[in-house]
Amino acid sequence: MKQADDRLLFEAFFALEYRSVVSLGFVLSGSWEAAEDLAQDAFAAAHRDWQRIGCYDKPGAWVRRAVSNRAISLRRKRASEHDIARRLVGTSSPDDQLSPADHELWARVRCLPRRQAQLVALVYLEDRSVKEASDILGISEPTAKTHLQRARRRLAEELEIEEQSEMEQT
Repeated sequence: MKQADDRLLFEAFFALEYRSVVSLGFVLSGSWEAAEDLAQDAFAAAHRDWQRIGCYDKPGAWVRRAVSNRAISLRRKRASEHDIARRLVGTSSPDDQLSPADHELWARVRCLPRRQAQLVALVYLEDRSVKEASDILGISEPTAKTHLQRARRRLAEELEIEEQSEMEQT
C-alpha cells in the first residue's frame, strides 16, 4: 500500500510542478525540446529516489536544482561541441557557419569511414594529439594524419566551409 501511495504522491507532484519546471528549463537552455528533456531527466531522477526526495520539505526545489545543474552541463556540452566544430572545420568565430547546437556535424562525423570518424573523435572531441590518437588506434602517425586530413576535407566539403591550410591552423 505504501508503494501505491508513493506513486500517487509522485504523480500529483509531477502534475503540479511539470509546467513550471519545463519553463525553467526553457529559460536556462533556450530550447523547448531541451527544456522538456531536462525536466524529464530531473523528474525521472526524483522518481527513482522518491522515498527520500518525497520526504523533503520542498521536493520541487530539488527538481529545479537538478534541472539547473543539467542545463549548465548542457550549455557546457554545447559550447564544447561548438569549439570542437570550430577547430575541426576551421571556422573562426561563434557567428560563423556552425552554432553551438549544431548536431549536423556530429551526424556527418558518424557517417565517415570508421578510421576517420575515430580520429576525428579522438583528436577533436577528446583533444588528443595525432600521435596519441594513432597510438590508441594502433596505426602509424603518418597514416593517422592522412585519415584526419581526408576527414577534414570531406566534412569541409559537405558543410560547404573553406578548409584552412595546415599552416593557418597552427
